[in-house]
Amino acid sequence: MDAFIIELENRPGMLAGLAESIAGRGINITAIAGAAARDSGAVAIITNDEAAARSVLDEIGVTYRPSALVSAGLEDKPGALADAARRLADAGVNVEALIATGSQGGKITIAFAVDDPDAARTALGELAGAAV
Repeated sequence: MDAFIIELENRPGMLAGLAESIAGRGINITAIAGAAARDSGAVAIITNDEAAARSVLDEIGVTYRPSALVSAGLEDKPGALADAARRLADAGVNVEALIATGSQGGKITIAFAVDDPDAARTALGELAGAAV
């Protein structure tokens, strides 16, 4: 499964236009994260139809890149994200985005968009594999 990391200008209406274009094709955005810095920003989205989402993104002409997702179940406590991030860093895995995709029973599920999904799964060990 992939996330799409989409570059957007930091101005009113950019997110609305993106979301409207995707919704207009009947595609559901199932998870999203984003931030802006100065004049630009990015959102990372997970959808229920990757092929259709890619088609929409191509049609509207935004700059984007797909990124493989590795899901991990983290304890909902201080240091859990730090531990997972350190494991990935020590394995040389670059985290391109992260999206919280759920929580239940004292755990939070994080989808890490990474440059090397196999190495990420190995580095995360028993944390890896939670449903996205």
